[in-house]
Amino acid sequence: MTTEATPRAAADATPHRAWKSLQNVRIVKEEAPVRERPAPAPPPARMAAAPYQAYKPRPFTRAEREQVTVLFGGLHWRVERVIQGALENLGYNARVLPTATTADLMKGREVADIGQCCPTSFTTGNLANFLGGEAARLGAEEVNQRYVYVTAGSCGACRFGQYHQSYELALRNTGLSSFRMFLLGQEGLDQGAAPGGGLELNLPFTLGAVWAIVLTDVVQDLEYQIRPYEKNPGETDRVARESVELLYEAFRRRPLRGGDKLGSVVWHLSTGYFVDAMREVRRRFDAIELDRLRVKPVVKITGEFYLQTVEGDPNHNIHRWLETEGAEVYPAGITVWLDYLMRLGVQDLEDRAGLRRGARTKALALRSVQRLLRWTHDRMRRALGGAPRAMPEQNELRRLAAPWFNSRLNGGEGDMLVGKALWAHQNKKAHMICELSPYSCMPNTMSVGAMAGVLGKHPDLLYAPIEIKGDAEVHALSRCQMILTEAKKRAQREFDAVLVQTGHTPDSLRAAAARHPELACATVPIPRYGVAGGAANFALHVAALDKAAARSAA
Repeated sequence: MTTEATPRAAADATPHRAWKSLQNVRIVKEEAPVRERPAPAPPPARMAAAPYQAYKPRPFTRAEREQVTVLFGGLHWRVERVIQGALENLGYNARVLPTATTADLMKGREVADIGQCCPTSFTTGNLANFLGGEAARLGAEEVNQRYVYVTAGSCGACRFGQYHQSYELALRNTGLSSFRMFLLGQEGLDQGAAPGGGLELNLPFTLGAVWAIVLTDVVQDLEYQIRPYEKNPGETDRVARESVELLYEAFRRRPLRGGDKLGSVVWHLSTGYFVDAMREVRRRFDAIELDRLRVKPVVKITGEFYLQTVEGDPNHNIHRWLETEGAEVYPAGITVWLDYLMRLGVQDLEDRAGLRRGARTKALALRSVQRLLRWTHDRMRRALGGAPRAMPEQNELRRLAAPWFNSRLNGGEGDMLVGKALWAHQNKKAHMICELSPYSCMPNTMSVGAMAGVLGKHPDLLYAPIEIKGDAEVHALSRCQMILTEAKKRAQREFDAVLVQTGHTPDSLRAAAARHPELACATVPIPRYGVAGGAANFALHVAALDKAAARSAA
């Protein structure tokens, strides 16, 4: 019996036989021609093997002052514009850098340290992009000769102390290593002349910047209190722009009295020149018509200095976004930061009393300067009718934060973030706290961690810690919106309780407010009655005025 092979078996055998026949075949491997690879690009400056040398700018001489423009920025537009006027008053050509954008963030990551916090990336990229654009238009050498950059410097745990090194790295990586950059320290009012004498960081320079900060802080606070309640949309923005231009002109024409030493300090403290300018600002704001009975949650902004101050892409335009979502924003004043720095200085000197000669005397002197700063802020508030908010007391902030954050940990905002959150919550200054923390910011990471303990003790505190990376807007705003939703409910419950307490309805409150025409003035201060919302406080104030009027009539 024979068995016939199946087609499948034959197919299986075929490759086997073919493989057997190929075993004796010699395979010759042809070598591919070797191609020369292009030499790798030289490593960027961050990988340079040369020893590090501290940045030292070329001298900026007095003879150059008329041909050179001083660049600065990194704050909000109001204070930048008024500081520009103060610099022009001293004979400098000054120019404000444009507000940083997301493109600047990407540029900063490209030309400097990729691991830096986002404020460093934003400000570094902002400077690099501006100078790069000017270099394309004028040439690198012309940019090096035509511009200098002035920025604040510091020391400590925060990366703020290394900002200038990021700027230097970015300048080298963009072909502008000869560009001149000067630091304005935070530790003194009179720091003398920069190399070459063209930039004098003396008392008129510093006082002009400080007074510009104080005045624009007060204007900004009033602006944010008024805008959510304006009847004519856009009117507050228009008045704010006009007011800032008025202050710009006032600082540009500032009389230079008292020389460049103590006499300048005395003149700034005693003159009515700035008070008169602020009274004109008040007159403009008074013309804005308001509906104060709109129920809105008050959101206190805290966080890292740059992110809580700037208005734009670096913090996802969160100030305006909160307003479009129906909130009243309580902005972070730069003057509070200056007050905090002085508190740290006094605290450090008091710790060394008995160990360092003259420490007690210096602490007393610095505490006096701190009081004068607060007095000047209050004076400008009164010039606007008293409506702008007063600054919190630094010792109160330290006391509130003490159980959770040591006041000697002074990197970044230190204990002030915890203190401000508790101060605003316990004193009914806001319904919600929004803390803006940069991605990878070491000091803010500590404060956010400390707030976990605070929330355990105060579970009714509405706290939204927003980590700002610069390129994750939807995530950041969504997180804020979740807390804001509860803040809106809290503001409405608060207002409803006031209606029950006073026996009013919204319509009867409007009728009662019409009997007090002085309340139509936008700069009239509305007293605090133990509630956070503007509408609730206004309702209680109208009811109190009606009761007082009824007693007088009786």
